[in-house]
Amino acid sequence: MKTRDWPIRSKLTALVVAPVTALLALWIFATTLTFGPALNLLSARTLLYDLGRPGETVVTELQRERRLSVVQLAGNTELPALAEQRGRTDRAVAELRRRVDGEPLRDAADDLLETRVDQLITALAALPNGRKFIDDRKVDRSGALNLYSGMVSAAFQAFAGMATLTDPDLNRQALALTALGRSRELLGQSDALLAGALTAGRFAEGEHTQLVQAIGNQRWLTENAVADLPESSRVAYQRLTEGEAFTRLRTMQDALVVPNRSGRPAVDAAAWQASQDAVQQQLRDFELSEADALTDRSVPMAVGILVRLAAAGVLGLVAVVVSVLVALRVGRTLVRRLSGVRTAALELAEHRLPDVVTRLRRGEQVDVAREAPPLEYGHDEIGEVGRAFTEVQRTAVQAAVDEVTLRRGLNEVFLNIARRSQSLVHRQLHLLDRMERRSEDPDELAELFQVDHLATRLRRHAEDLVILAGSAPGRGWRNPVAMVDLIRGAISEVEAYERVDVTDVQPAGVLGRAVGDVIHLLAELVENATAFSPPETRVTVTGAKVTNGYALEITDQGLGMSDAALETANTRLASSPEFDPAQSARLGLFVVARLAARHGVRVRLRPAGKGGVTAMVLLPGDLVTTEPPAGPDPATLGAASGDPSRRLVRTARRGAVTRPRTRPPTAPPGSAAPPAPPTGAPTSATPPGNGRDERPVTSDEPDDELDGLPRRVRRRTPAAQPRSTVTDTPSPRSPEEVRKVMAALQAGTARGRATAVTPTAPPASSGPAASSGPAAPAAPTDPPASPEPPTATERDA
Repeated sequence: MKTRDWPIRSKLTALVVAPVTALLALWIFATTLTFGPALNLLSARTLLYDLGRPGETVVTELQRERRLSVVQLAGNTELPALAEQRGRTDRAVAELRRRVDGEPLRDAADDLLETRVDQLITALAALPNGRKFIDDRKVDRSGALNLYSGMVSAAFQAFAGMATLTDPDLNRQALALTALGRSRELLGQSDALLAGALTAGRFAEGEHTQLVQAIGNQRWLTENAVADLPESSRVAYQRLTEGEAFTRLRTMQDALVVPNRSGRPAVDAAAWQASQDAVQQQLRDFELSEADALTDRSVPMAVGILVRLAAAGVLGLVAVVVSVLVALRVGRTLVRRLSGVRTAALELAEHRLPDVVTRLRRGEQVDVAREAPPLEYGHDEIGEVGRAFTEVQRTAVQAAVDEVTLRRGLNEVFLNIARRSQSLVHRQLHLLDRMERRSEDPDELAELFQVDHLATRLRRHAEDLVILAGSAPGRGWRNPVAMVDLIRGAISEVEAYERVDVTDVQPAGVLGRAVGDVIHLLAELVENATAFSPPETRVTVTGAKVTNGYALEITDQGLGMSDAALETANTRLASSPEFDPAQSARLGLFVVARLAARHGVRVRLRPAGKGGVTAMVLLPGDLVTTEPPAGPDPATLGAASGDPSRRLVRTARRGAVTRPRTRPPTAPPGSAAPPAPPTGAPTSATPPGNGRDERPVTSDEPDDELDGLPRRVRRRTPAAQPRSTVTDTPSPRSPEEVRKVMAALQAGTARGRATAVTPTAPPASSGPAASSGPAAPAAPTDPPASPEPPTATERDA
């Protein structure tokens, strides 16, 4: 039986119940042992009056009938006295049967006595058949003597079964009275033998020897029985044996035991009969009086035993009750105190300490002494445990304060590093803008665009640090942004953007306040999909309106994830856990969870159809709006900012991938054609994120337009022309020339977007899209990045 996990109450109950039960069982056992002897003493009167006296009457009548039966067998005539004696014997036997069948005797008798009573009744049942044999003279005198002697012997065995008193003196006296009865029976046997011999005129063969043995056994048994009687009883018996009848009988017995060659009894029949009857009656009266005295002595003794038993029982019961009450009181006190310590521990672990940590994270000040009050539970061991636990509470709360302070300091470090990195990246992007504008060599411009793309990714990683530090990224938009532009912006921040396909995106817009965070969230998922899928596979991005928002799916063709890994990742994405430095391999999970929790976005991973993982992003309905117009009027755009070229460059960087459009209809003759880029403008294909070029396509569209937007055509300068050197100073162009070039490019872009329509089937490769990797889900795993503060031009996007 394992008791280690039992509650304290159960353990204390078992600790109390076990000794109390043992004490109660011992009390019941002792009471039973004492109560049994008292009942035996009280039952002595019942045994005497229901078995002793009726049985003694039966024995006397059987002895008389035995003598007459032997006399009848010794003579030749029927004795009328025998018939009368048989009637008296039958009445005595009937009375005995009635008494022994009663409930009082059966309740008072033990198993041994009941067995011997049954044996006596069985022996008496043979009496009618024995009488028949005697009347038919089928038995001799010896047979008749043995028949009646057997019945009398069964009666004395029953009497001996009554002598089971618990008091040694009373029991010894009862056995002595039973032995006196047996000696009287031997005297009766001697009388029956002698009566038969006197009637026949001589002893039959063996009768004299049997007579001598009976007289000798009677004297020996009488001597031993009298020795066990009390002093007063011995004196009374001694006076009885000194009487005239006893003296004459003893004299005649002495004459009978002398060897007799003639075979004739050497006593007078009348003298023997008179002495025999007198001695038998005196002995019987003595036994009955002693039996009555024994019964009278047993009753007070039984009462005394019962009184002592009652006193002991009451005291024992009081002791048991007191033990139970003390055990219950002490146990209840222990349970209450231990439960108090347990409740305090649970309160600290489940409520107080988490509340302290939450308040610390909110920046509140916490008083350790007030949050961990001392536990007072006395001065014993439990009190010491309470005081020790008080110290544990204080240490735990102080540790929580120190941990939160450490986390806060670590977040400040993250935020400080991220802000510095953002500032440097911001300056780097501005420098790249100037270098790209000044460069005319296509190869050099392509390399600058690659550096520009790396800087864009570096900005996202800096934003990761800001998010992990608990702050908000700096980038922001005032106006809604089209969903397809938002997806393109996310893809532009991914290294393997060329592996991403945007297959089907329904028109929609996202409110400006969430644009930066959603772009960052999608970028993390897309980059994770490309990083953990084979290089030759594609990653697809789809978007569709749903009942409660807008759903995006990013699917890769990697090896997928196990069910346990998916469950762990989904739990982290849904609960937005605190950043744990030990989980540095899964920083993207923390970033995505933080961004999703900030705007109520739901992100969940599930297995893809052909292997891999699909990341499902559900934008809530309060963030989704109608798709905004394709772009502002070029004239207004140019006037909205003091630096139109810079505004266009920034807008192009955020919307590197064009919205999927069909080929616009051919302009009618005479219509205005989009302005061509300047002769010296760079034309190399660049990655998304810098907005300079789209990837080449294999369609039959004209070279100067793709998806409704102007397309730069890569042209190389003469070989002899030296590459321009990038400097921090602007190229020697007049402001009028720059304004004309940028205005022409803006006007062409606006016209292309305004005249294009959505295609019925998107191109096979419409641009980068996001997916999850082969060995990991679409959950982000790249090192986190942190945003930069929004610039004035970015907030107009």
